[in-house]
Amino acid sequence: MSVRTVITGIGVVAPNGIGAEAFWKATESGASVLGRVTREGCEHLPLRVAGEVRGFDAASMVEERYLVQTDRYTHHALAAADLALEDGRLGRADYEDDPFSVGVVTAAGSGGGEFGQRELQHLWGQGPRYVGPYQSIAWFYAASTGQISIRRGLKGPCGVVAADEAGGLDAFAHAARAIHQGSKAMLVGATEAPLAPYSIVCQLGYEALSTHEDPERAYRPFTEKACGFVPAEGGAMFLVEEEQAALRRGASVRALLAGHAATFTGPHHPERADASAEGLAHAIKGALRDAGRAPEEIDVVFADALGTPEADRAEAAAIVSALGAHGRKVPVTAPKTGTGRAYCAAPALDTAAAVLALEHGIVPPTPNVFDVCHDLDVVTGSARPAQLRTALVLSRGLMGSNAALVITIPS
Repeated sequence: MSVRTVITGIGVVAPNGIGAEAFWKATESGASVLGRVTREGCEHLPLRVAGEVRGFDAASMVEERYLVQTDRYTHHALAAADLALEDGRLGRADYEDDPFSVGVVTAAGSGGGEFGQRELQHLWGQGPRYVGPYQSIAWFYAASTGQISIRRGLKGPCGVVAADEAGGLDAFAHAARAIHQGSKAMLVGATEAPLAPYSIVCQLGYEALSTHEDPERAYRPFTEKACGFVPAEGGAMFLVEEEQAALRRGASVRALLAGHAATFTGPHHPERADASAEGLAHAIKGALRDAGRAPEEIDVVFADALGTPEADRAEAAAIVSALGAHGRKVPVTAPKTGTGRAYCAAPALDTAAAVLALEHGIVPPTPNVFDVCHDLDVVTGSARPAQLRTALVLSRGLMGSNAALVITIPS
């Protein structure tokens, strides 16, 4: 199509670094920052290990009037959006004459759990007069989209994707659709903050949640010791633009959003592994068709890596089914094993890592994973230099959503 959507800015707030440069340095090195959960009120809960964003000072990045209205996950989103705009060099002067040309779309899974818990404690402990007015919106999954739009004066298409973890990739498709319909630019991405006591208790029902106490063994997908995933907070926001509009204003194009597809196969369960594999394979094939790419053109796969034997086996089968013989030899990586699986934000962080991998010609390793037991070329140990042009990013939700995103270096 003549209208192409490109990534021009990346903003990251992750357990292993704030800002794309710090994030990439840690990702490339294979650093694992998983650790014991330190958030207040979580000490007695079965979840012991998580990926916390420890160096994030919200007050230094977001104005007080927005901080008091919003939850930690929105603080991450506001900061990441600023970083993406700064990286893409898009300021108010670039759209103040047409604020309806720039919009926002985010994905969210857990919403503002920490804010909601605090206000509910006030309600039950002190009474309704002690509940703030922002309780009505701060917990909401659409809060980040709304606050970014308000704070930045963005009046274009705005939305939020509630589609399980895979919504983190589906948001890119929504942004690309807005670009195709005439918008010049969109802020798109996902952030999460699921480590408050209330949020953790809600997650304890997930069969795939790892409660292992050793950070080096708690999240080891594609191995015989796979025991589930470790949750994380943080995420990434991107500035995406119509390619010609970006070039006219002198922006640097970092990657092309080439193709996307999504399917739904129902909640993950050992007995539904075959359905999960089939659904993910269909998403991969659909994304390849959308991108006009052959399986052999995929240079690296960023895996979903749920971390249970059945789910890992299904993902490996899907990759081989969709990519054929190439699926057994293409480099596969899951950097999230060093930071945690941040629900909707996990594929957003993977997309950031994929763009940076294409730029540097390096496949980052999969931390804490060595003894791979599946028929995949999982990159372990250290980063692998490679000629990279096209990356495939995968995501699956615990409730059954599947998505695949193809990004490439534009020709």
